[in-house]
Amino acid sequence: MDERDRAPRQGRPRAVQGLHREPRRRDRRPPRDPRVARAIIGTITLLRHGQASFGAADYDALSDLGREQAAVAGAELARRGLRDPLIASGSLSRQRETAAIAMTAMRLSGEPRTDSRFDEYDHVGMVAAEVGDDPAVMGDPTRFQAVLDESLGAWVTADAAGGWRDFSAGATAALAELADDLGSGRDAVVSTSGGVIAAIVAHLLGLGADGVVALNRVVVNAGLTTLIVGRSGTHLLTFNDHAHLTGDAAHLRTYR
Repeated sequence: MDERDRAPRQGRPRAVQGLHREPRRRDRRPPRDPRVARAIIGTITLLRHGQASFGAADYDALSDLGREQAAVAGAELARRGLRDPLIASGSLSRQRETAAIAMTAMRLSGEPRTDSRFDEYDHVGMVAAEVGDDPAVMGDPTRFQAVLDESLGAWVTADAAGGWRDFSAGATAALAELADDLGSGRDAVVSTSGGVIAAIVAHLLGLGADGVVALNRVVVNAGLTTLIVGRSGTHLLTFNDHAHLTGDAAHLRTYR
């Protein structure tokens, strides 16, 4: 054998060496699951109304603090850059005023779409049915809430026609119709109440009476609950976000 054949080969062409390289990482990625690629049509933000007039003759009116809360929530919604937002509201005064104040902060004109299915259940009447006009309860938020928790739990558990069943079904139907009207690339905001928000979230998560009561108890005035609307349906993204009511704005945070 010629000595040249025994000598180690050096300077092998790069093209030949490259044949033995590991495939690049991107080449080893599994095919993308098409379910992950489903388009998000839009978002629906459920805005709880600002503080109403607890203990006053007319509960269904925003307090001065409630108006300030609504403006702060509107500024937060404006910061989020919602796409061509469709604004909806229940028919109650506190809901409609919250929507109007938020729209001003968002620099939107026009009137919100009104749907009474986003109205709150009569929680004041529910408590009064148990304690009458006892000022020790009707004027004390903590004692009022304790009676409301018990009464609401019983109402949800009974699930009677004309009661919780119809209230919850109405709220979820109104939400579904709103989602259908959005179209691709549009968002919505609904000015509503804590009971409606609790009903919708409980429906989406499959919660029973205890879950409804727990959700209803903690919903913050002017808090934001965000839902994602996609081809697979509507899903909860965040519940009761109130970061805009913390820090320097913590004094604005109320539950009733």
